[in-house]
Amino acid sequence: MIKHFINLEWKSVFRDSNFGKSIGAKILMGFLGLWLLLTFTGAGIILYPALKKFFPDKDPLLLVNSFIFYWILGDLMFRFFFQKLPVMSVKPLLTLPIKRRKIVNYVLGKSAISFFNFLPLFLIVPFGIILIYKDYPVGSVLAWMLALIVWTLINNFLNFIIESFSSKTDLAFLPLVVSSGVLYALDYFGIISFGHILSNVFNAIYNNPVLISVLVVVLIGLYFINFKILRKKLFLDASLKNKVAEVSTSNLEWTKNFGDIAPFMQLDLKLIWRNKRSKSTVWMLLLGLCYGLFFYPQPTYVDMPWFFIFIGIFSTGIFLMNFGQFIPAWDSSYYKMLMSQNIKYERYLQSKFMLMAMSVVIMFLLGIPYVYFGWKILLAHFAAAIYNIGVNTHVIMYGGSFNRKRINLDQKAAFNYQGTGAVQWLIGIPLMIIPAAIFGVFYAIFNFEIGCLVMGLLGVIGIIFHQKLMRFITKKYLESKYKMIDAFNQDN
Repeated sequence: MIKHFINLEWKSVFRDSNFGKSIGAKILMGFLGLWLLLTFTGAGIILYPALKKFFPDKDPLLLVNSFIFYWILGDLMFRFFFQKLPVMSVKPLLTLPIKRRKIVNYVLGKSAISFFNFLPLFLIVPFGIILIYKDYPVGSVLAWMLALIVWTLINNFLNFIIESFSSKTDLAFLPLVVSSGVLYALDYFGIISFGHILSNVFNAIYNNPVLISVLVVVLIGLYFINFKILRKKLFLDASLKNKVAEVSTSNLEWTKNFGDIAPFMQLDLKLIWRNKRSKSTVWMLLLGLCYGLFFYPQPTYVDMPWFFIFIGIFSTGIFLMNFGQFIPAWDSSYYKMLMSQNIKYERYLQSKFMLMAMSVVIMFLLGIPYVYFGWKILLAHFAAAIYNIGVNTHVIMYGGSFNRKRINLDQKAAFNYQGTGAVQWLIGIPLMIIPAAIFGVFYAIFNFEIGCLVMGLLGVIGIIFHQKLMRFITKKYLESKYKMIDAFNQDN
């Protein structure tokens, strides 16, 4: 049965319509993974001599054990944000005579051999081999290495338990971040020395390898907890039963002032406010508004006016970037139905443009108090806002014509990378780096005011040619229309 499951997933990968389109991104991620493996291997090789050099009077193994608490805490945080349970498409299997426990065991077993669990081995194994070479007891070192591997798996299954209980909230990451911060603070201020406790645990396992059985029991317990949680969710109607809640509605009368794009704007506004994933674009507005406070109060950045335009692009365009990069994937669940209606595609795209342009204007107005830190900051924000409206809106909408990734709006928003493809990673270059480079060139050759003037003029040119640009972008979307429909019908 396991062989059959592997065969099905193998076919799902190579028969996916996005396989050929995202092969470049897969190659890039492969090189990144290889770089991480080489980095961890190098760190494992030089760790012992480095510790001996900087702490000649201390045992390197004891030093490593004293930092295990921070590694465990950091590993758990990293997993929560980036590691997802490798759930296969099980609904078609539930109608077949396959026991649910076999499906759940396969999913959990697959998670145990993930990249996140293999990566620490490239640090642990070289360090352990060097310890053995330095005449440390072989049995004790092997037990210590095995204990670290077991704890890595404990983090693996603990992460999924945390995710299962936090996936119902929009800000699911806050409890974990706060809890981790509290644990770190308790250890840092010496109230409860978790670092010392865990150091003693691994020292005890090193001195008495039999004690590793305690960690194995914990691992088995977490496995069965995950097993029960997943088994309860493994029903055909599990995703059909929705939470019943009173929906706050609004007639959005003010949108009627925008004419024939009003229905599309209403649809987008309701989508944004009623779904977890899209609602995150609203919360990100607060980050964009306060972004300048991380830099402007610091004296270091007062003498770096060339940096103001970068902050202005990000601050006034935060909604544009977060919402725009997933056009039209926000509508992927009903895109086929939408495209079967008698609508003008340009009107559909025009509504997206209007929402993004309005957000830029609003963010600029809310950011006017930054003039307190200097008039150059306000000028840079003004030039950045015009550039965002005239150039970046069109750039990000053109990039949307290459989107082929479906989005599930009901999934949690925090660090959710569903729907993210190569387009989302590459679009940051024309959105952020190119305008900063253009401004930097004119700032270096002339002065700050000329740099802002050029940015503003580029934005004005984009606004003047808006209709022509929209017709070009619409043509590109129409060419990709059926490819999008086909891709959105598939589960990524």
